[in-house]
Amino acid sequence: MVTSIWDDLKREFSSGNMITRLIIINVAVFVVINLIKVGFAVTYAGESSLTNGFQDFLHLFCMSSDGWYLLTHPWIPITSMFLHEGFWHIVWNMLFLYWFGKIVGGFIGDHHVLPLYLLSGLAGGLAFYLSDVLIYGDTNFALGASGAVNGIILASAIIAPDYIMRLLFIGDVKLKYIVGVLLFLDVIAIADNINTGGHFAHLGGALFGWFYIFQLRSGGFDMSGPVNSIINAFQTFFQNIFGFFTGKRNKLRVEYKNPKSKPTTKSRSSMGSFGRSRGNAKSDNNDLPHQERVDAILEKIKKTGYESLTAEEKDFLFNASKK
Repeated sequence: MVTSIWDDLKREFSSGNMITRLIIINVAVFVVINLIKVGFAVTYAGESSLTNGFQDFLHLFCMSSDGWYLLTHPWIPITSMFLHEGFWHIVWNMLFLYWFGKIVGGFIGDHHVLPLYLLSGLAGGLAFYLSDVLIYGDTNFALGASGAVNGIILASAIIAPDYIMRLLFIGDVKLKYIVGVLLFLDVIAIADNINTGGHFAHLGGALFGWFYIFQLRSGGFDMSGPVNSIINAFQTFFQNIFGFFTGKRNKLRVEYKNPKSKPTTKSRSSMGSFGRSRGNAKSDNNDLPHQERVDAILEKIKKTGYESLTAEEKDFLFNASKK
């Protein structure tokens, strides 16, 4: 059974989109961390996680508001955004990542998902650090993908504010209202003085999500290019190290194109390519007036889902959302 599960995960990781891969990584880390927690509990029976050493181990990978700790543990801004200990913490983060990440990847391309996740997570970590240092004067630790996920959540609302989501017991609701409520809850939660640094991290990640999309829309700097180049460089390095010891050196296939290169009709390397309207014989809406065509596409999404849209309809809808 374990072998079968492992084979399924490897297949999904290799063939799935970036949202699928991020979810697999987060869940895998969650499983490993909790198995280690069980190991500490068994080894030091009768002691709590606060006294048996598990929390000290966990803090090696958590974001900290202690400047010296941050300097001596430079990996924690990255590791903390993939780290969950509580069950419901990871469940809600992964559900939000799946729901809103599909929208982001569908509209601006899968190659933007990982850079947006990482950079929003870093922005959330910075907001957590500054809030603790400048406002509360405390030293705390933070973990979880909430800052990164909130960047994706707000980005989805900026990209497609009128996208319809069907909520249980409520019905169809436009994306902009759902995201607005989620952000409002984070803002008012600061007044409760409970996990205030975490809520600042959520808002910091969300703010960066807005900034990321603003940059793309305004024709500014496309941050996905440098981030993906760095990731590919690390992949190549570790693949070569692994190949040195195993005797197998497989050349890594670079999946992302230079953002400075001009996109072709088959490539959407930047937000600008979504502003073009390309002919598509499969679309039955392209002869309608502008507003009627928008309404027809939104109605199609309502009935059959976003995935049923043609590439040309997705392009048109995104272009319309900027007006």
